Amino acid sequence: MERKSLIICLCGSVALVLAACVADPDQVQYPLLPGSFPDRAADEPLVADEAYISDTDFWVRFQRGPETVYGGGNWAERIQLEGGPAGAPYGGPFLLPLQYQQPERWPEPPDERHAIRLLSIAEWKAFRDRFFEMLLPPEDGRGVVLNFNIDDYFLFYDEQGRFQSVPMLDKPGDYAVSRSLPFTEFMRLGLPLLEQYLDARGIAERRVAFNTGDTGDYSLPFLYVNLDIPVAVFVRLPPEGRQFRTGNKSIPIVQTAGHVAGSHTSAIVFRPISSVYRLLFVATDTVTETIQPDYLVTLEQTELPPVSAAAPMDLVDWERRLDALTGRGASQGSIHYLVDGEEFFTRFIDALSAARSSIHLRTYIFDNDDYATRFGEFLKRRSQEGVEVRVLLDGLGTIISTIEQQESLPEDYEGPSSVHKYLERDSKVDVRQAANPWLTGDHVKTATIDRSIAFTGGMNIAREYRYDWHDLMMELRGPVVGVLQEEFDKAWAHAGFLGDYTYLFRSFDHPAPEPEEQDYPVRVLFTRVDDPEIFMAQREAIRNARRYIYVENAYFTDDAMLYELARARRRGVDVRVIMPLVTDRGPITRNNALAANAMLAHGIRVFVYPGMSHVKAALFDGWACLGSANWDRLSFRINKELNIATSHPPAVRELEERLFERDFARSVEITEPFPERWSDYLIELVGDYVF
Repeated sequence: MERKSLIICLCGSVALVLAACVADPDQVQYPLLPGSFPDRAADEPLVADEAYISDTDFWVRFQRGPETVYGGGNWAERIQLEGGPAGAPYGGPFLLPLQYQQPERWPEPPDERHAIRLLSIAEWKAFRDRFFEMLLPPEDGRGVVLNFNIDDYFLFYDEQGRFQSVPMLDKPGDYAVSRSLPFTEFMRLGLPLLEQYLDARGIAERRVAFNTGDTGDYSLPFLYVNLDIPVAVFVRLPPEGRQFRTGNKSIPIVQTAGHVAGSHTSAIVFRPISSVYRLLFVATDTVTETIQPDYLVTLEQTELPPVSAAAPMDLVDWERRLDALTGRGASQGSIHYLVDGEEFFTRFIDALSAARSSIHLRTYIFDNDDYATRFGEFLKRRSQEGVEVRVLLDGLGTIISTIEQQESLPEDYEGPSSVHKYLERDSKVDVRQAANPWLTGDHVKTATIDRSIAFTGGMNIAREYRYDWHDLMMELRGPVVGVLQEEFDKAWAHAGFLGDYTYLFRSFDHPAPEPEEQDYPVRVLFTRVDDPEIFMAQREAIRNARRYIYVENAYFTDDAMLYELARARRRGVDVRVIMPLVTDRGPITRNNALAANAMLAHGIRVFVYPGMSHVKAALFDGWACLGSANWDRLSFRINKELNIATSHPPAVRELEERLFERDFARSVEITEPFPERWSDYLIELVGDYVF
């Protein structure tokens, strides 16, 4: 996601409130931005006494203790205004770095500059306190999360009744989130209040700057507001030598080679049974994939009927079929959907901060970007506070992710070269890295907290999942949490030093949470070696659907499933698919284009999501299936995957309303096929095996 802009007048005000609001600036250190280093002693507040701005640059003179410092920077290259509510322009959220600091006065600023009216720390505090009186809940032990797209803050009143704001990752564990608000809501509430505040004090200038008193690395000591646009820019003080350093850029590549070699040497010694079994299955499946016919060609002779109004499939009978297909019944529990990174990570961090005994995280990717490392610091702190923190990483997924860089990553950021070592350094976090024999992977994403709450879905720990991509997670409660905990324990044991031997001789019998009155049937489905439950269950659901099939996924490379969808449409089922036009994997983009053309030719409605959708969800006549599995060969037959399924009508209806109806509305339905090239078919052939 591009970081555009500045903050509108209110947004900037709120943002600085978050970084600077405490009771007495002379006695209490102000909270720092996420990624700061709280072990550094607080500096004296910077106090500006002269400031200018032009169309391209800004200048600010300030006192730092006994020193007079001249600072500034260019803002025009970073800021892009865009249309806001009711057509009003606004920017942001935006952090404008103080690009230079020098003892010499700048060359005389150009004539077209504008002098800025400077307001004191006391004036800032007066406005801040008045504004937040109407935002924070009056009850004890709760607070509000403010989302700025690039940072999240938790606002609350402490036990002494003092206003506090901390980065969300530093939220006190004994406080809970009351609500989460976007910056557009801040603007609606605070802009009139700011106008009244300035008018009451006889401040006629429309361009003003607050001294906030914020101190330390990543602090926000100054806020510039232009009420005529309106926009606001808060200036960030950069840290001094506090970034992680990767050293040689080839380190992750060497790590990848070493991990792959280890997965096929020492790892096989301690995991001989599972490694050989995986090899046999991968080889057998590859042969089968190669010789199977192109199913879609056989359907072109059948007539395409109109969409049927037939009754949907019998869900009671369908659940009995699933019992037979999987060899077990459904568990019990409840599902709360968390759509996109703002909603998920806010709730996830809230739950993690309240953990009392254990945090068990299993993820395909734990990146080394700025957000992931801040999240890692949070887990490290929780481990030092007495919580058992275990992190299970997929080796290849995590190492390769450190090589790639998201476009929205700050230019000056360099991450740790080894995520494994970084998480264990100066902490009590226990990290294991799953081996990848024959390039198979553990694509599961789960987290269990105190063995009573679980999260699962499609998101990894990385900046793109928090800020850039559309994705979906679930919060689970009830006995189903015990199933996910058991799966983590098994995977954890298997990733240990003795591998297969520990797995075979260890007991995984742990008590599961008791069912609650509101619980309903929730089924856990897997992809394991030679056990493609997720594929078989969804294929049977397609074959049994009579009314509708809705699928949203980023990767459509499985020909067998495309064939089943086309068959369903040709018997009158309303089949709709949502996919991104451009994925994070270049070859998959071309595979998706060919898949979209094939579906369009067989009457399937194809919707292109505006941006990267990483959602993995499907609805079949009132049965929902969602989780970590893509619609490709790796997820259906090779990698480890975990999906959640239910026929509970309220849960299914909520998914339809919150995800599918909204995504159909915001996506563009294609009516003409995408242009095709001969090379696309070669890419598709390779993609069927490796993507």
